Amino acid sequence: MKENCKDKSGISIRNRIGKNIVSIFLNVTLMIFSLSCIFPLIWMFYSSLKEKRTFNADIIGLPKNPSLTNYINVLTNKDYLIAESLLNSIRTTVVSVLIIVLCGFIVGYILGRIKFRGNRILYTMFLMGMLIPIHSLLVPIYIVFKRTGLNNQWFTLFIPYVAFGIPIAIFLVEGFVHSIPISLEEAAAIDGSSFTRTLFKIILPVCKPILTTIAIIQTFACWNEFSFALLLINDPRLKTVPLAMTNFTGQFSSDYPKIMAAMLITMMPIVTFYFIFSKQIIKGMVAGAVKG
Repeated sequence: MKENCKDKSGISIRNRIGKNIVSIFLNVTLMIFSLSCIFPLIWMFYSSLKEKRTFNADIIGLPKNPSLTNYINVLTNKDYLIAESLLNSIRTTVVSVLIIVLCGFIVGYILGRIKFRGNRILYTMFLMGMLIPIHSLLVPIYIVFKRTGLNNQWFTLFIPYVAFGIPIAIFLVEGFVHSIPISLEEAAAIDGSSFTRTLFKIILPVCKPILTTIAIIQTFACWNEFSFALLLINDPRLKTVPLAMTNFTGQFSSDYPKIMAAMLITMMPIVTFYFIFSKQIIKGMVAGAVKG
């Protein structure tokens, strides 16, 4: 039998062709999957440039006379409250995430590093917050907030968001702290550093990857949360983005081009956040997965 032809590197030409075919097939498959993820956003964008009648006549087709009328109506119509809802969501998300990250870091470090009586019991109690289904507490929380007058306040959503976000933050920080050499803190103590200075000047920078992971998780969770916002907020001026989106749905019909325009507008802050911090997000997720 004749031997297969080989190139200068000694690799069979047939094997090289086979590898190239497999590589091309995998690349094409990944491109198709990528397009399947991107196409809904593209479809939403050009559909938001249509009129309602044109959209109902041809859902997939491109707009013949593209217009920004839907975006102007969404931003200027006071009944939709998109601008107010964006500000409310940004305020609620930023404040809640900051509190979750700060409290989760401090409590997680103490539970992970300092040994005291009841340490594991307290840690287990925090973890119970991850096991309890959120929706099973909607009615009790509503009753408590209603009787205490905490509903329909600008700070109302901070309380449930922080309460249900802290357990997972503590869990991730506590696990990450075990991977930090205790010699760092011992060296700082020898140099005369106080506990607070060591915590925020030495340990905090080391924990930056896991804190980034926590911030990412909680940012998306707070921004998209609907149940507590629907239950505890009735004042239209305090509605968040998920609640404001319900203003575009009527009893008998829905204006889908306006809905898509509103969705794209409300997506802009979170998409901008992702693109600005994309490198930190990837580093944080990888570090959290390895060390957490």
